[in-house]
Amino acid sequence: MTTCLWLLQLAISAAPAANEGALKIIAWPGYLERGETDKKYDWVTPFEAISGCKVEVKTANTSDEMVALMKQPGFDLVTASGDASLRLVKMGRVQKVDVARLPSWKSVDPRLQNAAWHTVDGQHWGVPYQWGPNVLIYDKSVFRTPPKSWSVLFEPQKLPDGKPNAGRVEAYDGPIAIADAALYLMKTKPALGIKDPYELAPQQYAAVLELLRKQKGLVLRYWHDATAHIEDFKARKIVASSGWPYQVNALKAEKKNIESVIPEEGCTGWADTTMLAVDAPHPNCAYAWMEWSLRPEVQSAVSEWFGSLPAVPTACRAPAPGETKFCDDNGFELFGKILFWKTPELKCVTQATCAPYYAWERDYGAIKAGGAPDAGTVAK
Repeated sequence: MTTCLWLLQLAISAAPAANEGALKIIAWPGYLERGETDKKYDWVTPFEAISGCKVEVKTANTSDEMVALMKQPGFDLVTASGDASLRLVKMGRVQKVDVARLPSWKSVDPRLQNAAWHTVDGQHWGVPYQWGPNVLIYDKSVFRTPPKSWSVLFEPQKLPDGKPNAGRVEAYDGPIAIADAALYLMKTKPALGIKDPYELAPQQYAAVLELLRKQKGLVLRYWHDATAHIEDFKARKIVASSGWPYQVNALKAEKKNIESVIPEEGCTGWADTTMLAVDAPHPNCAYAWMEWSLRPEVQSAVSEWFGSLPAVPTACRAPAPGETKFCDDNGFELFGKILFWKTPELKCVTQATCAPYYAWERDYGAIKAGGAPDAGTVAK
């Protein structure tokens, strides 16, 4: 698409109010690129030139970090995952989005337009951006065939090279990682009766915490910095870990012997939403960005770069900078199989009562620190 046409469309979407000249966004690593890593991947600089909105990006590595940052004034937008979005709504830190101001809203995947993690009582609190699976990343020099199970991260065992997995694997440094353990037990111990990895009754929650305490003895570290995570694979400090396609793509770009797989138990995943701060200092630039972010050419570039999938299906037919078939490569057909991140709540559907997010946060922190919660307090 020509710059002139982008300019025309952006001018329409931003009218009638004038843009403020600045925009401050909290985003996941790799979500807003301006060509500094690879000149082919730049969807920020053209936006700045066209809109007059100078973009400042604050990178966050976990949903909890995003929520903490959004408590501070000065930010306009945040690319929130499902385990943060409703927390931000309930905290009053974001505002409803007027989708009538977004001509490209009609092109958003119908499966995402009214998704529960950004839609409350029929009102939209954000604009879908990207989605994708959490994958098992592995070193092909150790795993000649893809590992079939998440057990390599949860159960003590010898890996195919004859060496133990202890000290050679990593897990995600966020409470939402509890869902990965819950999914593993949901498939391997059906007698527990887990029906949703985000809805855990007290007995189920206790079993998941016990598995995570076992995992504590296996992990080299809990990763939250994607760059440091990549370096651990490059240095061969680790040979398997949960992760995102972003790390896989970065490692493959450096010709590292790395691959990823979705094991037989399935996977959790993320569907990220661009949300508008309740006190956004630059709301017109924010709306201009939300419209820009839905352009197929932007969506295709983000998807190819990050290893994610577009919120706009027509982006699958839009040329990407690397000219790959990114929708096929990244698994566009997986949508119905991914258990997307959402905020655990005390009131739940599949159980009488469930461990809420603040319990997840407290107890995962205790496990990482080497402690253990009281059995009687797991769901309080």
